[in-house]
Amino acid sequence: MSTRSFFPRQVVDSSGNRWDWALLPLVLALLFALSYAGSQMATPYAVGEALPITLDPWMLPYYLLRTTLRMFLALVASLVFSCVFAAVAAKWRAAERVMVPLLDILQSIPILGFLSITVTFFIALFPGSLLGVECAAIFAIFTSQAWNMAFSLYQSLRTVPAELDEAARVFQLSGWQKFWRLGLPYAMPGLLWNMMMSMSGGWFFVVAAEAISVSNQNIKLPGVGSYIALAIEARNLSAVGWAIGGMMVGIALYDQLFFRPLIAWADKFRFEEGSAEAEPTSWVLNWWRRTDRTQRFGVAAVRVFERSLTLFRHRHDGTSIRARTSPPNPLLTRVGDAAIAGMVLFALWWLIGFVRGEVALAEVLHVFVLGFYTMLRVVVLIALAGLVWVPVGVWIGLNPRWSGRLQAMVQFLAAFPANLTFPVAVVLIVRWHLNPSIWLSPLMVLGTQWYLLFNVIAGASTIPTELRYASQNIGLTGLLKWKRYLLPAIFPSFVTGALTASGGSWNASIVAEYVTWGDTTLEAQGLGSYIAHMTAIGDFPRIALGIAVMCVFVMTMNHFVWRRLYLMAEDRMHF
Repeated sequence: MSTRSFFPRQVVDSSGNRWDWALLPLVLALLFALSYAGSQMATPYAVGEALPITLDPWMLPYYLLRTTLRMFLALVASLVFSCVFAAVAAKWRAAERVMVPLLDILQSIPILGFLSITVTFFIALFPGSLLGVECAAIFAIFTSQAWNMAFSLYQSLRTVPAELDEAARVFQLSGWQKFWRLGLPYAMPGLLWNMMMSMSGGWFFVVAAEAISVSNQNIKLPGVGSYIALAIEARNLSAVGWAIGGMMVGIALYDQLFFRPLIAWADKFRFEEGSAEAEPTSWVLNWWRRTDRTQRFGVAAVRVFERSLTLFRHRHDGTSIRARTSPPNPLLTRVGDAAIAGMVLFALWWLIGFVRGEVALAEVLHVFVLGFYTMLRVVVLIALAGLVWVPVGVWIGLNPRWSGRLQAMVQFLAAFPANLTFPVAVVLIVRWHLNPSIWLSPLMVLGTQWYLLFNVIAGASTIPTELRYASQNIGLTGLLKWKRYLLPAIFPSFVTGALTASGGSWNASIVAEYVTWGDTTLEAQGLGSYIAHMTAIGDFPRIALGIAVMCVFVMTMNHFVWRRLYLMAEDRMHF
């Protein structure tokens, strides 16, 4: 890993004042846009009141601003959640035993499930204000972003190279210092790629988050998602085209102004230094580095944060009795396990009682059959996506120049909402009398396949240089090269990508298995269409049943497939 500090103090040049003045209009314009959009989020609102939404293309910049602000607020919340989750789960095994299965459950709950539960709560939390609905939409987007980032950071912290972990112990770093000086810098490349994927995942579900249709309530917040939903209802292909163009502009802007500078800045945290020609660049970062007053402000803020690294330090030299790690008390472990089992049994008893009052046993069995249909689609589609995107991701990750060139394009493809493909899907299926249960299936993986690609790119880009040279020197080629070098090198990242892609596909089933275009509705047999239909009519016992069954399937796959692959990655794939 680079020997440069996690927060380097840069020498500023007093002659760079002209760059401060050049940067000032961009900063002021950004602050004005954010403050204006933020003020519009807290306007008065009464439940049942129709919010004005129009298909006028001139309104798209304003809608794009509102949507982007929601997505970045959700991204900040997701980043904080991921850091707390990964740090605690990676450090304490007792917490890991609870937190990782809990994350599996949260990942398996579809976005409509979260909306149906939380939208009433947030509206009641901010009565008479639009802020309640805005918080519900932001929380829904958060649920499409956070789990991917949390799994990525957790996996990185668990697979820190042994020599770096030993160095942290030699230098007597506390848990707080180790996270900021070692764990987060080591995980930074993969985390940034997953942040980009999370933003794109938010676009995939933005229609459901902004055009809220729960319990016979239809609330359309001003945004690109509501614009797309209105265009689909009106069967307006030109409006769909304008929405695609607006998304392309928005993704290009935040790629250039936010993600590309972060990627270029975080390149110093790679475990291995690459060639100077392959280093990612950013005109915004170069601009920032030429400023004087702006850099002084940034350095002052960083110094304030760095003081916390000295506050949370070890108070001993590592040789005292106090420094020894005490073994866990087996009695406390058993008590904790019993408490967890009791809470699980109580939750299961309550859920069964809630559902049995409205749902017959035959329907429960039918929902499990629907879950099997959806699981079959997920497994087949993830396998096909792996065959296609693993070689592509490895090639992009090993060629940093192409990685920078394709970054914005991959983000756009990953952000492309499945709803925008509904016109083509509906027209082709209806015209050729195709089976919706088969031909709607590709929509499930349309957005989630990119989780796999982004993680493979991140994994391939962090392969140690000496490992690349060793494979070249011994002449590894063809299938042997993949078996002995490339697949083991990217295996931890592949598992993270496949796990999040699998969970995302289950979530995407609520969009892909229940498709509408104007007054035409196509429905595939599956758990996603069941949940989508019950959410639309507000049948909460059946919503709970569908979510519970989806949790059972997702957690079963995670426990018997992905968790075992995680352990394999930790034990055998360190370099």
